Amino acid sequence: MENIKHSKIKILALGGLGENGKNMYVIDVNEKIFILDAGLKYPEEELLGVDAVIPDFKYLIENKERIVGLFLTHAHEEHIGAVPNLLKSINVPVYATRFTMALVEDALRDEMENIDDFQLKIIKNTNVLTFSDVQISFFSTTHSIPDSIGICLNTNDGAIVYTSNYTFEQNVDKRYQTSYDQISDISRKGVLALLSESLSAHNPGHTTGEGRFVYELSEVFSLAPGRIIVSVFSSDLQRIQKIINVANEHNRKIAIIGRKMQRIVDIAVKMGYLKFPTQGMLMNLKFIDETNDNNLPNMVVLATGERQEPFDALIRMSRKLDRLIHIEATDTIIVASPPIPGTEIKAARTIDIVYRTGAKVISINKQFLPSSNASAEDIKLMINLLKPKFIIPVIGEYRHQYAQAQIAENMGYDLENIILLDNGMVVEFAQGDLVNISEEIDVDQILVDGLSVGEISNVVLKDRITLSQDGILLAIATVDVKTKKVIAGPEIVSRGFIYVKENEEIIKHVENVVIESINDAKTHDMNKIKLEMREKIGKYLYKETRRKPIIMLIINEL
Repeated sequence: MENIKHSKIKILALGGLGENGKNMYVIDVNEKIFILDAGLKYPEEELLGVDAVIPDFKYLIENKERIVGLFLTHAHEEHIGAVPNLLKSINVPVYATRFTMALVEDALRDEMENIDDFQLKIIKNTNVLTFSDVQISFFSTTHSIPDSIGICLNTNDGAIVYTSNYTFEQNVDKRYQTSYDQISDISRKGVLALLSESLSAHNPGHTTGEGRFVYELSEVFSLAPGRIIVSVFSSDLQRIQKIINVANEHNRKIAIIGRKMQRIVDIAVKMGYLKFPTQGMLMNLKFIDETNDNNLPNMVVLATGERQEPFDALIRMSRKLDRLIHIEATDTIIVASPPIPGTEIKAARTIDIVYRTGAKVISINKQFLPSSNASAEDIKLMINLLKPKFIIPVIGEYRHQYAQAQIAENMGYDLENIILLDNGMVVEFAQGDLVNISEEIDVDQILVDGLSVGEISNVVLKDRITLSQDGILLAIATVDVKTKKVIAGPEIVSRGFIYVKENEEIIKHVENVVIESINDAKTHDMNKIKLEMREKIGKYLYKETRRKPIIMLIINEL
């Protein structure tokens, strides 16, 4: 390392503070920028049709010449989901462990990108990388997905440690174990600031393992006479491995529903992170037809996905809309995907729909399905191991950050050494001391909507809300170009607004408005005619129904 006496350090977040997901943290050491994670978050219900929300990279693009690289902690989408979008904007070096990098490469291929065009560098938790006056080291952490790491930036004024998500669960496979010796080595060198996750800081005690879940699962498997369908999040590879192990103990085969999960499983199996104890245990299902129903009594179906996807899969299966599985009364359904915030209504509705099939439904108690996030005692242990000078709660809504701040205060930390930030706020250290906290960076978020990435018009979002609440009414007519008279139609189509057969009077009135507006128009400007027509129809429909559907007018001129 160069002989620089002190370091000028800035820490800020472009996402991940005051929210659940979209994690992206920036460490600026002596004008060199280190990016930690680049995640997405799933949209709120009011963002209808939006697939994901990612950080705004404007600050990074403006300072791209100073970026050393992007360093990833683990393969959950809240931490790597925005990587393809970032790399399309600025092609910076990416450092990640084997499994994390494999999923990054898969995401790039899924977007039709050539991975050879990018600087993808695989690291191990034992690597130490030197960038002038900064050394970066790593330490293994216990999380629900393999190859998870924490990141340590060693500066001349002490280490900056970013834990990402972690627990101190002991009963885990070797590949998921925490590296206590590496954490101790970091502590001995001195820690300036600890950026520790906050999502479960409000939960007392330690985050415990899933021993009771495995017991409950075994009980169900031993008693179920027919097919078993398990709803589970695709990000919980540890939990999925336990389901596979229990299924094997009961001589059952596994089938997976969900395209993305099938890809993740393929990658995990090839890399040795997921194992099927018996050869031929994983089944490929054929589409349901007259000769095949995929209802095998020794089969376990994993209905997987992120956020609402497991519930969507169960709804499709219950309504016999899925191409591979139709839930029957002889099935046993295990719900092992407790609703995450924002999906509680969807989860409750799903279970109600599944009950209507006559199948046996078992919802695993949330106490037996702990999140893979640090609870209060885990956070205390991390603080005691690292003994940081400053604590900066990250990853979580403000209430979660505040809960961690209270933990630190109860442990004896002075309030001036506990730093609560919002996205865009910059905390500065010089010569190992806190010198300033400011709202220096203007941050925003980017909406990803299908193939579109960027600002989605408020008008579009408003229209989607209107569609979801009041529906749409289409009026289609053909007009003679010369006479400007209606020669065919109008045809009125309602979707999500009113049932046509039960509202013939309303439909007839709309038809008359269309005909009269065109035939009696004093102008030949069809745009003006349509504007007046839409206004008349809108006023009439609101008067009759107290609803304001989107009105679309399709006028064909012949």
